[in-house]
Amino acid sequence: MDTLFDNLPDEEGWVLSVAQLNEYVRRSLAADPMLKRVALRGEISNFKRHTSGHLYFSLKDEEARIACVMFRQHAYGLAMHPQDGQRVVLTGQAALYAKDGQYQFYAQRMRRDGVGDLFLRFEALKRKLDEEGLFDPSRKRPLPLLPRIVGVVTSPTGAAIRDIVQVATRRNPRVRILLCPVRVQGEGAAQEIARGIAVLSRVPGVDVLLVGRGGGSMEELWAFNEETVARAICASPVPVVSAVGHETDFTIADFVSDLRAPTPSAAAEHAVPRMADLQDALASHARRLRGALAQRMAAWQAGLRQARLSLLANAPQRALAHQMQRLTHAVRRLDAAAAAYLAARAARLNALAGVLSALSPQSVLARGYAYLTAVGRPVTSAAALYPGLRLGIRLRDGEAQAVVEEVQAASAQKE
Repeated sequence: MDTLFDNLPDEEGWVLSVAQLNEYVRRSLAADPMLKRVALRGEISNFKRHTSGHLYFSLKDEEARIACVMFRQHAYGLAMHPQDGQRVVLTGQAALYAKDGQYQFYAQRMRRDGVGDLFLRFEALKRKLDEEGLFDPSRKRPLPLLPRIVGVVTSPTGAAIRDIVQVATRRNPRVRILLCPVRVQGEGAAQEIARGIAVLSRVPGVDVLLVGRGGGSMEELWAFNEETVARAICASPVPVVSAVGHETDFTIADFVSDLRAPTPSAAAEHAVPRMADLQDALASHARRLRGALAQRMAAWQAGLRQARLSLLANAPQRALAHQMQRLTHAVRRLDAAAAAYLAARAARLNALAGVLSALSPQSVLARGYAYLTAVGRPVTSAAALYPGLRLGIRLRDGEAQAVVEEVQAASAQKE
């Protein structure tokens, strides 16, 4: 490896390569006994756990910050779970990473030293708004199915707006993106974001808002933890999607928004459906509707046929013809019964007439008997006779008059 003294000085002094300078500074720091074992107190920020097991974060206080690394062999035995906002005490050494010239702290031990001020403010506001009901799931509004205009409140120069425009227009080329440019970090950023939400949400035609920025540390994202932004989101008349680029952590804006997306790109995917998906869904619904209509029409036609058959079976003309047929049969049966009844009565009458004829006085007279009357009354006993009584005699073929000359009673004859 080249050393600092391998190059001769020119008129401007020693001419070094970048690698030589970085290596020289690295060796100088490594040789300083004060930097070999240092204890640092501060607040964790921008914490990331790499898949390799190494921990990368910043340690900050009120005036400065330093990049920190804790390698896997030291992180494995930690008794705590580091995260943004924690106040910790680190033990390790300060050194320079020669490859990119970054001065950083290599932590070997970590212990909790309390909770950072920002984290305490975050928890206090979160608890307050939660008690007011601003996080209630019943407040969450559904996103529009097919937004025509998507409002975006973010920085005009950041990667967030580029990602949103690219994803949204790819999914639906007809969607319009309306940007309200604001600062997303630093003093006054929260007020600008809240104002942008209030203005853009009331623009006619805006269907949904995306509010956010790209990723960053807790301090860089702090504008989205301010109460003024939270209340502006709650007051928005259209649904709001939180699009702050931090997949593992949450901001207050995430809790009060109608939908939380882990990145601006994901927010655009949630807010703007793919046109092809909508067309496929529409075609599927159309097929199902046609099938349902065909089934309903078939059922109606079957019902109509059944009604026609029922109407024919129960038509008044058919019922009248049936009743007329029954009446004809009944008349025929009545005529037959009447004829039979009359014949029986006539036979009975003839029989009685024969009996009556046999028992009539005329028949008796025809056998040689005579019918006597006296003074207009029938004579039925010899006791009613006396000599000189005029009698009327009725015979079979005529009448005669006679006078009684002598009366002989039946008892006198027997003597």
